[in-house]
Amino acid sequence: MSMAKQRRVAIVGTGSYLPERVLTNADLEKIVDTTDEWIRTRTGILERRLARGDEVTSDMAAAAASRALESAGIAPTEVDLILVATITPDMPFPSTACYVQDKIGATNAFCMDVSAACSGFIYAMESARAHILAGGVKTALVIGAEKLSSVMDWEDRATCVLFGDGAGAVVLRESTDGRGILSSFMGSDGSLSHLLNLPGGGSRYPASEQTLKDRLHCIKMTGNEVFKHAVRCMCDAGNRALDRCGLTEDDVRWIVPHQANLRIIQAIASRLGGSIERFIVNLDKVGNVSGASIPLALDEAVRDGRVKPGDKVLLVAFGGGFTWGAMLVEM
Repeated sequence: MSMAKQRRVAIVGTGSYLPERVLTNADLEKIVDTTDEWIRTRTGILERRLARGDEVTSDMAAAAASRALESAGIAPTEVDLILVATITPDMPFPSTACYVQDKIGATNAFCMDVSAACSGFIYAMESARAHILAGGVKTALVIGAEKLSSVMDWEDRATCVLFGDGAGAVVLRESTDGRGILSSFMGSDGSLSHLLNLPGGGSRYPASEQTLKDRLHCIKMTGNEVFKHAVRCMCDAGNRALDRCGLTEDDVRWIVPHQANLRIIQAIASRLGGSIERFIVNLDKVGNVSGASIPLALDEAVRDGRVKPGDKVLLVAFGGGFTWGAMLVEM
């Protein structure tokens, strides 16, 4: 079968949402032992957004989803599937996707969450693509949403300066013009789970006075080790996704990486994309928003006109698990 005749799934709408409150590096200097210069030079982050206390993950996800549906010209009742990639669900169950369904009025959709940390959006995209190509779903809503401020240890200067809150979403349907998702690659390594995790709250460390005292309900990260694996895995995933459809990095107009750290993005650029100018980067304004990072950056670039129809865009991510993945999309 020629590439032109392959059935593909396309992004037909994008949307995003950021909370109003801005937390600058200067603000963090008053909270924890750090400096604006230290944060900027090591991460590239200048500010991040924080949700209100009464604003939960599903609120942000629903706002991003509504904007994506509006841009696609699709009614909520036309949605067959809602997938929410998140590590900060409203609660362990029901799924955050079910709350989103209720908030946007997508009464005909079936709903579930995807837990793959910062790679969650790509994992959810691939899952939605499979559902559509299998024939059971016509319209899928894929959302990355996080309220990471709810799991921050504000006494840990190595992690609390990195993360922010927000949501991004895309609407997927089968392509009518041959454009869409061209290829993908995903991988995992559970033997390295100790390097980046949130230990408390599950069956291993149920909530107790001791887990609260030990701050186990906050993100734990061994930064240097995560950095090395992130660069290697994202570059490998990107190359594999390109290989699967017989293309090279020269065929790609834009690369949208997970927005974890500017140094990681620069390292990937030197090995994969050649020039940092081809990378969509917004972590200076939003920080690391985990599963929401890629759809947030993608929506921003679509709306400001950088990403245009016909552009080939490579999405690459890496997260706790470890999980990683890449997806090549012709817009």
